[in-house]
Amino acid sequence: MASNQYKIQLAIEDFHAARQRASIQEVLARVTGKSTELLSYEEVAEKLKLRIPTERGIQHIPLAAIVGSVGRYTDFTRTFLPRKDDDRERWARVKAAFMEMGAGLPPIEVYKVGEVYFVVDGNHRVSIAKQEGLVSIEARVIEFKTDIKLTPDVQPDDLIIKAEYVEFLDATRIHETRPNVDLSVTTCCQYDKLMEQIYICQYLLQEAGKQDASPKGTVSLQDSAASWYDTMYIPLAETIRDRGLLRWFPDRTITDLYIWISENRSALEAELGWETRSDIAATDLILERSVKSEPGSWRKARAVTRYTDRLFVDILVPLSGFKESWDALDQAIIIAQHENARLHGLHIVDTKDDAESPDSRGVKERFDRTCKELNIEGSLTIDVGDVTTKICERAVLTDLIVLKITNPPSTGVSALSSPFRTIIANSSRPLLTVPATASQFQRALLAYDGTERAKEALFVATYFAEIWKTELLVFTASDGAKSISDAQDHVRKYLDLHEVEAGYIVSDRGAMDYLKKTVEERKVDLVLMGSHSGSILQHVFIGSALDYMLRESKIPTFICR
Repeated sequence: MASNQYKIQLAIEDFHAARQRASIQEVLARVTGKSTELLSYEEVAEKLKLRIPTERGIQHIPLAAIVGSVGRYTDFTRTFLPRKDDDRERWARVKAAFMEMGAGLPPIEVYKVGEVYFVVDGNHRVSIAKQEGLVSIEARVIEFKTDIKLTPDVQPDDLIIKAEYVEFLDATRIHETRPNVDLSVTTCCQYDKLMEQIYICQYLLQEAGKQDASPKGTVSLQDSAASWYDTMYIPLAETIRDRGLLRWFPDRTITDLYIWISENRSALEAELGWETRSDIAATDLILERSVKSEPGSWRKARAVTRYTDRLFVDILVPLSGFKESWDALDQAIIIAQHENARLHGLHIVDTKDDAESPDSRGVKERFDRTCKELNIEGSLTIDVGDVTTKICERAVLTDLIVLKITNPPSTGVSALSSPFRTIIANSSRPLLTVPATASQFQRALLAYDGTERAKEALFVATYFAEIWKTELLVFTASDGAKSISDAQDHVRKYLDLHEVEAGYIVSDRGAMDYLKKTVEERKVDLVLMGSHSGSILQHVFIGSALDYMLRESKIPTFICR
């Protein structure tokens, strides 16, 4: 008897210690915002519309997966610490019994929903087992099936989102037509936005059926949801996944980003008056407007589509309206004809009055007429503002900028203030400069120094060699810092992998003069190179090979950052 009383006394002391830990957890919860509440099975069952139970028998279940209770969810914290002082006697008796019998207590009874469990009978046994550090406990399991992914880290506020997901699935049946679908989100009121897209898809499918004299009649919401998923959701979701965009948003899901991008894409289209493609919106609304993209991001973003699609689908062509600026349109047309691309003309003026002037209307009329005569899809926008800013803003929605270069960067300190350098530095898109007449890209020279920017240029040069059948030369010069042989070896392996043959030119002299001389002697009609690298002091006192080529060369230069 004395022994039993001693165990009860020890158990009471343990209870007080557990109550103190519970109080500390609740204080921390107010600071962190993460709830310590157990989930209510009744609330979960109502929100997730749980119906038919299935007996699963006696089995060992992980204690960490027990997240709620049936009827007693207010008596314990999320880790099953006691929350009420008047529970002391019962808690202590169970603890004493545990000390007496060890793990030989009767199995608890639980409901299983998804990957989590709710205690029907045995809350105190779970509390004691957790305090004793046990990993699992024996339980009689009754399972309620659900299409919702419910995991042990679910919070009470998450139930609203889960309930909205249930309603979305009930309406669309997307989980039946597309098994293993995961459209989970982390904030509420998001599924209405997806439903709006599905309704639009339903309307378009019905209109298409009318035009085709389809006998099927009204398109069901379920079929519309499946079509939306295949044609709208999946392409953008794959872009998000392939680019690894979730690393910038670790607490969000692919569907979160899909919705966010879709909304921003619509806003940009309204702002700019351009229709954007989903992959462009996905990669750049996030990377350009939310985080700073690093050199090499453009190449990595197109590592897959480069082999399955055209590399340049949307081309930006800024036009000043002066006679020489139309050389850029001539060059863009050549690319568009090869790539079956869309041209986005851009005429930038200082004021709104200028936008309505005869000169501006003349630029638009000539652009539209040229595209129509050559059967090229294109449209020109007249915008008001700073030229460099507007070009960089609109470049986000395209694949390439084709720009007439009339005032290339000069030498010395004045080179740093060049608007052209500003465009190169601030645009994440490749830039093709047109100093004179347009080129057919029959023989290209790649200036390669091993930098990330040069690797972008190698990526494009290989594409031209493969798809355009452009003859390729690789020029490598020593800059005193990198090994020529290492750079050349990388290029050779990369080109061999793509089965591209190239000529190789190595110079241990200064790159600038010899590069220009090589271009002239080899009758090159396109130079590909990375954008500015090195320090600003080097650009001021020694100069930049890129700036030098832009000043001295008469052929187009393809610049990658």
